Amino acid sequence: MSLTLTEMAVEVLSTADGRAKAALSRAHAATWFAARRGESAPIAIGTASPPDFPARPTKPDLLEPRDVPRRRPGSPTGRIALLHAVAHIELNAVDLHWDIIARFGHVPMPQGFYDDWVKSGDEEAKHFGLVCDCLEALGSHYGALPAHAGMWRAASDTADDLPGRLAVVPMVLEARGLDVTPGMIGIFEKAGEAQAVAALKTIYAEEVAHVAYGSKWFNFLCGRDELDPKEAFHSLVRRYFHGALKPPFNEEKRADAGLPPDFYWPLAEEKARG
Repeated sequence: MSLTLTEMAVEVLSTADGRAKAALSRAHAATWFAARRGESAPIAIGTASPPDFPARPTKPDLLEPRDVPRRRPGSPTGRIALLHAVAHIELNAVDLHWDIIARFGHVPMPQGFYDDWVKSGDEEAKHFGLVCDCLEALGSHYGALPAHAGMWRAASDTADDLPGRLAVVPMVLEARGLDVTPGMIGIFEKAGEAQAVAALKTIYAEEVAHVAYGSKWFNFLCGRDELDPKEAFHSLVRRYFHGALKPPFNEEKRADAGLPPDFYWPLAEEKARG
């Protein structure tokens, strides 16, 4: 009997090895889109019981943010540490995108909602592979260094709140990637590391769409519930996001992703005053 989409999502979440998780993510995405094109039998969305925390490899060691060693990207070891941090973010992103499918399958949503997050899960898996390839070309690998233990907190905090999940994960955390990735690309361009530059440029180009999916479906839910999107976003970010929204912001790419400045600047100014 074929798996439902939410069961596929749970399979990804339950796979510990990073490369295996990414491969399964890509395989399930290909199966989903083949069915959507009519090349195979339709796949039901279904409902599922995802794990509270996704399966993870034994390495890297996960540390509290204050205990993760500071990176000095001007050195070769610092650039490896930076790529390792990016790989860790991308692996968590694979799980975050499949978790939104598995955890909220009971919420009535249009089919396009699932298309968007399956596509995101596929692309994040590709990104993880690209960055792992870069690490291995530099004589390292994912798991060789400690990593941030708090990456799943946003998912845990919003486990029962789909608008909250959309507000915090794509519209805050992934939007932050739009702000910082150009600087990372510059670091590797200066070092002449073309493979890393190409990987980061791919990530940068595709992350805009992931933020846009968050914005699109957040606005859809607000419209369905007759809520003002800006007010709802501010309320949810204040409730669930524990960091600070720090400028400078990549206003051009955020606008491309459907995030206007009056969504994030007031929150950044509140934190600055606080």
